Amino acid sequence: MTRKSLSGSMHRVPSAGAVQHGYPSGHLGHLTEHESQAFDEFKAFLVEKGLYKPGPPASHDDPTLLRYLRARRWVVEDAYGQFSETEKFRAANQIDVLYDTIDIDSYEASKKLYPRFTGRRDKRGIPIYVYQIKHLDSKAVAAYEKSTETTYSKAKTDGKTPAKLLRLVALYEDLTRFVQPLTSECTDREHADTPITLSTNIVDISGVSLRMFWNLKAHMQAASQLATAHYPETLDRIFIIGAPMFFSTVWGWIKRWFDPVTVSKIFILSDHDILPVLTQFMDKKDIPKNYGGELEWDFFDEPAWDDEIKRVCKWEDGFTTFPAGPKYWKSIDDGKSLECLAVGSKDQKDRRVRVCTVPKAFPPKSANVSTAPSVDDTVVTKETTATTVSQAPTVNGTDAPAAEIAALKVTETSKDATAELSEKVVVQSEPPKEAVVST
Repeated sequence: MTRKSLSGSMHRVPSAGAVQHGYPSGHLGHLTEHESQAFDEFKAFLVEKGLYKPGPPASHDDPTLLRYLRARRWVVEDAYGQFSETEKFRAANQIDVLYDTIDIDSYEASKKLYPRFTGRRDKRGIPIYVYQIKHLDSKAVAAYEKSTETTYSKAKTDGKTPAKLLRLVALYEDLTRFVQPLTSECTDREHADTPITLSTNIVDISGVSLRMFWNLKAHMQAASQLATAHYPETLDRIFIIGAPMFFSTVWGWIKRWFDPVTVSKIFILSDHDILPVLTQFMDKKDIPKNYGGELEWDFFDEPAWDDEIKRVCKWEDGFTTFPAGPKYWKSIDDGKSLECLAVGSKDQKDRRVRVCTVPKAFPPKSANVSTAPSVDDTVVTKETTATTVSQAPTVNGTDAPAAEIAALKVTETSKDATAELSEKVVVQSEPPKEAVVST
């Protein structure tokens, strides 16, 4: 299917000038000659090492492989090193089995402690997540971590990875196997034939004291290191809002948890600049009302699916929306469509239900189509079952022009991504004296 033939169903979103920085450069369909050569070499190297099978169907899709190359600046050996470590981690903890069989209630409980998908997309079609930190007091985090010790799934683990991180892994699987493939099939965006492999995040730190930040340090650091190590290049712009006066101290910790490329995507906004900046990147109707937009959505709400997502979904078996719990997409009809499978378990009984199908906007020209790995292919019916540490950057002026937004990007001249990934934050034995400060 050509783009011309889709024109009747396309609802294109014009891009603001600042939106185009970075994306879609380095993504499928937008590779330079050097990047294309590195990609071919990377796949050949993975075949040689036994980590990739070109198929059909291929063992890994092209957008996933490209994430590792982008993260490692197109150095094949470095990308191989990270990819190899991720494959070892996935095998040692049976991540595919974990996602297929994790207890649905436990999975839903995890979503309350991490970024949540709003059901909306930015002007480039990238999914928008919101993370409100104020709910993560020490009592809530302690109760969550204790509950993770008894989470049911059929997966066998390596015995070293904390149970709380395995629950978080399931949420990253949701991003890469459910949300991103779904938004990739929405054609109301520029570069509609480029798969979505990123996410846009609004991080709300209003109402959080310095002591609370200190207590959350280990929780947030572990999450960021997991993403950097095993889910590279899934974060795009991160908008931090509600930053208190002491945030320059906190920023000194946080920036060390991310690689320099991710740090460069972080914007720290003052209160009066939140809406002017966000509307450079997303439509007002897709911004929650809490941040000056028009979207009726609060942090604990389920996604408020946008019209394009609802348009592409062909519901089945009585479903009119996506159910709770883990879900992923599987290629069917020789790559012409995707089916959404709701998985997980309830009372230790596996669920595997087809929810809907989505026609591929750009079906493959050959049969070389990857399918999502799963425990069992049997489907049952529904009835069966900042600038620097010293000062947090803000946007000056109410118009938030693109040039000033670009100037917000945190510059980082530290060691390269490989060294940064292995760097550990030094945890002090005592909280800082100013930890009693609150907002």
